[in-house]
Amino acid sequence: MPLPVLFGANVDPLSLPVGRSLHQATLIDRLGLDLLTIQDHPYQHAFDDTWTLLTFLAARTTSVTLVPTVISLPLRPPAVLAKAAATLDRLSGSRVQLGLGAGALWDPIAAMGGPRRRPAEAVAALREAIDVIQAMWSGERSVRVRGEFYELAGVHPGPAPSPSLGLWLGSYGPRMLALTGARAQGWLPSYTYMGLDALPAAVARIDAAATEAGRDPSGLRKVYNIAGRVSSTSSSGAFDEPVDVWVERLVDLVAEVGMNGFVLWPLEDHDRQYARFAEEVAPAVREALATARLR
Repeated sequence: MPLPVLFGANVDPLSLPVGRSLHQATLIDRLGLDLLTIQDHPYQHAFDDTWTLLTFLAARTTSVTLVPTVISLPLRPPAVLAKAAATLDRLSGSRVQLGLGAGALWDPIAAMGGPRRRPAEAVAALREAIDVIQAMWSGERSVRVRGEFYELAGVHPGPAPSPSLGLWLGSYGPRMLALTGARAQGWLPSYTYMGLDALPAAVARIDAAATEAGRDPSGLRKVYNIAGRVSSTSSSGAFDEPVDVWVERLVDLVAEVGMNGFVLWPLEDHDRQYARFAEEVAPAVREALATARLR
């Protein structure tokens, strides 16, 4: 059975004005959206620390699931990250998913003391990090992982998180997409970096890798981050359009492409855009999908 379609909104971790992130997060929570995402760029001087902010917002919301999109692996040791995610999962009532990326913007990463990795090294490091994270979540008494980039040497992991805590990868290249299908529980691409034309082939690669690994592709969460605007009139670009066009696009992405989650990154007027997405777009998409399934 396919996963239910989720809808969410992004909150940028801007440090000023103080209180902005909390205001937006609590609004998203009150509107009944499913997901709240926060990007992770620790080297960005205008941003608060993403994991600290995520934890703070989890304590001030009640129902929304929080997802870093995506945590920068080169600046976050995976064993400690796994422990932090498991802790927040338990304390928040299972309202967190661990979004993780192999790394990008290597100059600022290196300037902050992180490694500078070539593409193949970044993929290999992410693969090892997945081994570490899954071992830390295993509930085993003692775990060991040997690797070139990361290892565990008999650590006692725990407490174990709930079964609902998953690893969602931000991935685009062929090797990363295959790794997502084979090992992750979710996928977090962004419209800015993967347009509508490229999405079907990427989903097909993920699904093929999942099938080859003996996994059911329909059980993978596939969430599209969309920088856009729910407008009153159509413009020349996708996702800067009226409600009915948004609904048509999202229904097609579910029915024809296989996506099952959408997160709005508002271009402007955040409060109004959150509300329009939650109150006009999301219900209409759900209704259209339900009607199509009854035919």
